[in-house]
Amino acid sequence: MDTSDLRMPVRLLAASIACALTHTSHAGVYVQCPGDINGDAVIDNPDPNHPRAVCKHLAAGDGFIRMGDDIEKLQYIFGFSDVTGVPSDQVIDTGLLAANFPAPTISLREGDEFYLTLTNVALAIRPDLFDPHSVHFHGFPNAASVFDGVPEGSIAVNQGESLTYYYNIVEPGTFIYHCHVEAAEHMQMGMLGNLYVHPSQDGTSKTYDGKTYTKFVYNDGDGSTGYDVEFPLQLGSFDPVFHDLHLQIQPLPFANMKDTYPMINGRGYPDTVNPAQLPTPIDPETGESANNGNQSQKVSSLVTASAGQRILLRISNLNVTNFYTVAALGLPMTVVGTGAHILRGPTGKTLYYDTSSITLGGGEAVDVLIDTRGIAPGTYFLYTTNLNYLSNNTEDYGGMMTEIVIN
Repeated sequence: MDTSDLRMPVRLLAASIACALTHTSHAGVYVQCPGDINGDAVIDNPDPNHPRAVCKHLAAGDGFIRMGDDIEKLQYIFGFSDVTGVPSDQVIDTGLLAANFPAPTISLREGDEFYLTLTNVALAIRPDLFDPHSVHFHGFPNAASVFDGVPEGSIAVNQGESLTYYYNIVEPGTFIYHCHVEAAEHMQMGMLGNLYVHPSQDGTSKTYDGKTYTKFVYNDGDGSTGYDVEFPLQLGSFDPVFHDLHLQIQPLPFANMKDTYPMINGRGYPDTVNPAQLPTPIDPETGESANNGNQSQKVSSLVTASAGQRILLRISNLNVTNFYTVAALGLPMTVVGTGAHILRGPTGKTLYYDTSSITLGGGEAVDVLIDTRGIAPGTYFLYTTNLNYLSNNTEDYGGMMTEIVIN
């Protein structure tokens, strides 16, 4: 089936939505952010009543990414894009065909008040769908149910509308976020992102094992979770048949999902080690950008450090089909946290453990420290030991693998 005629011109879709908003009193782009005077989610005059306010604006829409085996092989996705700083009257146009995979990284600090506005800009490629979207802050300990993102107990955002989520950030750790509307579909389609919270202990100096740190994974009290550099690594994969059938407006094979494009941060090796944003995907039929010029794969998985530094890997799995095991060949791995909690018992006993591999199911996250003291400089591989996932679909020597470069 030729789907090229299904792609409504972006400007036409934006004009249609803008017209609809003009005649619908309850719909429209609306940002709530203390100290923001012009509705772009940027704090202009800090509000003394909210000194730790942090604001961000995400657009939910669709787009394309390219795959590691063939730059002409595109996958249709749903996703989020960062429209923070964009005037409210330009958000719909800016957010169309701008979906990122993974979603924009969110980094916070314990004690922040986080105002996250979500605007549903509609699906430019599937205008026949009217899917609402939400943000589920996965593992967040005190989310009000109305802001939890699960449709049965909270608000979902319809097309052309906005909702500002409010979170009082009280615990550090590695979290994740995703859309929870029709979760199996929307997560398979790419609405997944990295999210982590730095502890209030950051900025203090603590010496552990002969080295002084100022950055920590948790409020450990003794510096044992100190690190020098950090990298979020989101494990995931796509079923190309599912994505192709979605684009072709055909019944979706939920019961037969078989992911054959394994990825880290939305890329398969060797694209994982490209430190730059990948170029905008090109439609092989037209030779033009499939994303209206927008880049969709912005997060590199290349890990770099200087010899002697301690590396923090925030590893998560938001896949809806598979468990994955990853190993760092030749490097010592110490797990200090799981599920956004420090590994300590109820009496304070430290339960960190050394390992050669990490296994994660969907919705799990771990905090892994790699101490490079005494490690020879060079290039090491972080890869899945599920060897069938070291491939980009049918092409071997790719997939869920990246490099750790110690200079």
